[in-house]
Amino acid sequence: MVDRVQLTRRRFLSNFAFTAGAIATGAGSWVIRPDWANAAEGPIKVGIAIDLTGPIGFAGKADANVAKMVIKEINNSGGLLGRPIELYIEDTASNESVAVGNVRKLIQRDKVDMVLGGLASSMRNAIKDVIVSRGKTLYIYPQFYEGQECTPFLFCTGATPAQQCDTFIPYLIKNGGKKFALPGSNYIWPRNLNAYARKLIEANGGEVVFEEYYPLDQIDFSATVHAIISNKADTVFNTVIPPGVGPLFKQLSEAGYLKNGGRLAAVNEDENYLSLHAPNEMEGLASCLDYYKAVAKDDPVSARIQAAYEKEYPGDSLFAASSAAPSTYRGLKLWEAAVKEAGKVDRESVAATLDHAKIAEGPGGPAEMVPGKRHCRMNMYTAVCKSGKFEIVQRSNGLVDPREC
Repeated sequence: MVDRVQLTRRRFLSNFAFTAGAIATGAGSWVIRPDWANAAEGPIKVGIAIDLTGPIGFAGKADANVAKMVIKEINNSGGLLGRPIELYIEDTASNESVAVGNVRKLIQRDKVDMVLGGLASSMRNAIKDVIVSRGKTLYIYPQFYEGQECTPFLFCTGATPAQQCDTFIPYLIKNGGKKFALPGSNYIWPRNLNAYARKLIEANGGEVVFEEYYPLDQIDFSATVHAIISNKADTVFNTVIPPGVGPLFKQLSEAGYLKNGGRLAAVNEDENYLSLHAPNEMEGLASCLDYYKAVAKDDPVSARIQAAYEKEYPGDSLFAASSAAPSTYRGLKLWEAAVKEAGKVDRESVAATLDHAKIAEGPGGPAEMVPGKRHCRMNMYTAVCKSGKFEIVQRSNGLVDPREC
């Protein structure tokens, strides 16, 4: 990896620590080249297309950090197939129209061998055709999402609704009550996830007493809070995202919902969200993800990865599941295993081996692709927020199947 930084993007570099070592090659474009090269074959090129700016730029920064860390480790160990890896980073800027043009650079200008990225499902849907259909390039999508993505040559390494909900909903019924409120932001992930959750709630003897969706920028939830309390909901299964989730939890707390025995649940909340809420506003909140920082207490591999990240990027964006940081790590290591088995980097060969790739170690534990399904089996954890920290209360019994495609 190069040691010198070309400070041609002064504003960006002042705000985003991960670009140390990156060479700016145009608006929203960076390339990180190793300090050695194989003259015979040249480098393998990996593209990262991620939100570095915009409303969810904090999450994209973490994923770019992880990509830098993993690629650096691979290069320091001799590269892949004896070749160095060059990392190309494009800012998708939380804007689909900007993203399409920037991702096209990765395909047409940089000619990367694989693209990893996209956070929101709308972003994945906007860029996947550019990568897979028109670009004839392998695509790895790392974020937990609403499921139903079965595009050839597109592999998903984040959690699915089955992985997040199949044991979590019964846990909530047992440890909260049978009446659920489902407030959500008005886009594809909340609607599809809640449709899946509703079926599980009803199958387990529960009832949905309230379901409603809101504009992404809504911050007044007084009517929602009144409806939740008047319908005597035991659990608020929330899919309202920032900026609305902060005001919603605050208004629920001020109305006495938690004090009177109500429970909060949200499968996207982890350490990233602690700064959005006062501790009393999320006390007892339950979540289900493939990684929490508390996992590292009992898992030496997770502890090593967590420590390496925090040493490399102190005070920067958190290594957290809601950022897709663990599944970005997982995706890159599964791809590495697939390339090693294939002995080449063309899309068809790597897709064939990635279809059954496995890693014995990773954040949260081992992982493996489900043959023919292009989704990943992984460990899942249920955690509860207590005094401003997430504590693990339930672990999956082995790797959990995504039940997709």
